[in-house]
Amino acid sequence: MSVLDKLKGMLKGHEDQTSRGIDKAGDMVDERTQGKHAKHVDTAQEKLKEQLGGQGQDAPPPQQ
Repeated sequence: MSVLDKLKGMLKGHEDQTSRGIDKAGDMVDERTQGKHAKHVDTAQEKLKEQLGGQGQDAPPPQQ
């Protein structure tokens, strides 16, 4: 079992919190780098949200 699979298992059911945490971390990086790498940070945030189950911009809402 890979590390990513373990993370997905731990975060399952907490997609909203995961998404907020990713956004908060990205905002902190943007603040510390004074926005120099904002485009790259935004891309990384979207990729993480896709991988960990948070809602990315292009990701459909979870099915209920």
